[in-house]
Amino acid sequence: MHDPPKFPISSSSMSSCTASFCSTDMEEERYASKKRVTSDAQHDLRTDHTSVEKQSEEMENFGGFYPAARPPFTLAQLKDAIPKHCFHKNTGVSLLFFFKDVCMVAFLMSLASLLDTYTPLHYPLYWLLQGMLLFSTFLIGHDWRISHINHHQNHGHADKDEAWHPITEKLYRSMSHRQKLFRYSPLALLSFPIYLWTRTPGKTGSHFHPNSPLFKRIERKDVMISTACWVAMLLILLALCWLFGATWIVKLYLLPYLVSVAWLGGVTYLQHHGYKHKIPWYRGKEWSYIRGGLSTVDRDLGAVNGLMHSIGTHVVHHLFPQIPHYHLVEATKAIEPILGNYYREPEKSGALPLHLLRTLVTSLQEDHYVDDEGNVVFYKSGKS
Repeated sequence: MHDPPKFPISSSSMSSCTASFCSTDMEEERYASKKRVTSDAQHDLRTDHTSVEKQSEEMENFGGFYPAARPPFTLAQLKDAIPKHCFHKNTGVSLLFFFKDVCMVAFLMSLASLLDTYTPLHYPLYWLLQGMLLFSTFLIGHDWRISHINHHQNHGHADKDEAWHPITEKLYRSMSHRQKLFRYSPLALLSFPIYLWTRTPGKTGSHFHPNSPLFKRIERKDVMISTACWVAMLLILLALCWLFGATWIVKLYLLPYLVSVAWLGGVTYLQHHGYKHKIPWYRGKEWSYIRGGLSTVDRDLGAVNGLMHSIGTHVVHHLFPQIPHYHLVEATKAIEPILGNYYREPEKSGALPLHLLRTLVTSLQEDHYVDDEGNVVFYKSGKS
């Protein structure tokens, strides 16, 4: 989610404990260039008579504002509105956040283990808190570094996006009842480990195989290191099971890990879906970097947002991923006046973002597929 010391791996979050830091800021290097920004700006400002008529027609169907209309501003204009210091990265600050998370994880694990000698009643609270913290450490490491870069390079593209991309109607109609039940229910929140092995419906490859279509030839070494780290972590867990028993590992690690996976699935899904918002997806000439970035959604996570490194402020993160997490809130406020209706104001949260459960369930029930063809598409329901 931000600029931190990155782990040189691309797969499971289990391996983050054993990976070393990588100083190369690959995310920024691979999808940000002046030439691309200029090209996006020119593309998004081009409007012909036909598209104006089309947008006018669509506006009537979307309550007066067509969310797929070409924005009247450029990426450069948005960047100019953001204070320059928001783009400044401080390695010391990033390391401080990292070590804070690691210390909190270690403290909670030690406390839970200590209290276990008195009563096991504290474990549900421990699983919830520790799961949130494990998700937080995952955000710093970006253990899926390479595939996450692909996501940023193709955000909002109906066919090329990597994370929670829409399913086409043809693929939806071919899915079995069991597949639909898993994909369109809260069970989908636990799908991250499956995604690492087999990716999502309609895509092939694995995060663990160096020859996967996900990776380029020059990335194969990183993938092999990633898989080796994952195997090493698995061996460590097996050794701990032998020393302390499987129950100890399940209580202290496995269940918090599943909670972190659920947080990952829920948060990332809601950042790119929203039945209420009518999120546009693009193909072909209609897709551009800025339009794809504007199809993301901010979510108010309440007090949890700070714990999770401001992950709720997702729009500005996609437009300018080089901004470190501790400046995302300020950067978002700076561009809101320019974004206007293109910014979907998040529903206010209490201390805990319980309101998002309703949003999540509604979207899973209604957002099923997009048309097989068309350069601007929206989710449709498969209930009919």
